[in-house]
Amino acid sequence: MITIDKSSLKTAQTINKTIIYTVCIFLSILSIFPFLTMVVNATRGTYEIQQTAVSLIPSTHLLDNIKIIFSGKSFDPFTGFINSMIISVGATICALYFSSLTAYGIVAYDWRLRRPFFTFIMLVLMLPVQVFTIGFYQFIYRIHWTNSFWPLILPAIAAPATVFFMRQYLLATLSLDIVNSARIDGAREFYIFNRIIMPIMKPALAVQGIFIFVFNWNQLFLPLVLLTDSDKYTMPIMASLLRGDIYRTEYGAVYLALTLTVLPLFVVYFLLSKYIIAGVTLGALKE
Repeated sequence: MITIDKSSLKTAQTINKTIIYTVCIFLSILSIFPFLTMVVNATRGTYEIQQTAVSLIPSTHLLDNIKIIFSGKSFDPFTGFINSMIISVGATICALYFSSLTAYGIVAYDWRLRRPFFTFIMLVLMLPVQVFTIGFYQFIYRIHWTNSFWPLILPAIAAPATVFFMRQYLLATLSLDIVNSARIDGAREFYIFNRIIMPIMKPALAVQGIFIFVFNWNQLFLPLVLLTDSDKYTMPIMASLLRGDIYRTEYGAVYLALTLTVLPLFVVYFLLSKYIIAGVTLGALKE
């Protein structure tokens, strides 16, 4: 009987593993397929794409698409890359530091309005960004900050979703005894936060850094509203303008521009991917 039970258990485990691996492989293919199609289409001509939109076989039109991209006036990869990098890195640094500081203040300090303050942050999280767009643009216009990167960087200081994630992470990992010991040794509050708390939060910072960087890199709506000078255009704006340019029928060039736009995101992801699992798992723990 014992032999039969062990055999049945082993069979059940094998079936479960097979199902899990099958689902994981299917989801992986489903995630990679759009990017693979985009890269392959960047090597194809417009006629080939119009005949067959989806193909996994690269073609020979990559050099032609590169010539079209670099000879155009609306798509300047170097300028777009620099502009997108300034906005994305600046917004990521602001969001990570100030959100971590806010979360630390909620977790480490016992003050009267702590819970209402956190509830207010959660309420702000529920509101869509589009609600503030008109008022935000009017305010930026009045202080003459249109065609500037500051309106796209400084609002990242208030990031409710990041504050929520950091708070959950600190609740699961931070022991207040460490903070109290540092205070007894004479450390000041900002020294404790910068030299003790921030290193503890490295996995969470890496995870949120990826999400914030990707969000700001891909952001199209707000930069399109605030930036009217072509020298300030970001990569997504330049890629979107290709459809309305003289290259509107050159789909291979459009796919190549999209590939160049998402390429830095892969680099950032692979550099910080080792922190993702640890950060997401610990951040999911409850108080």
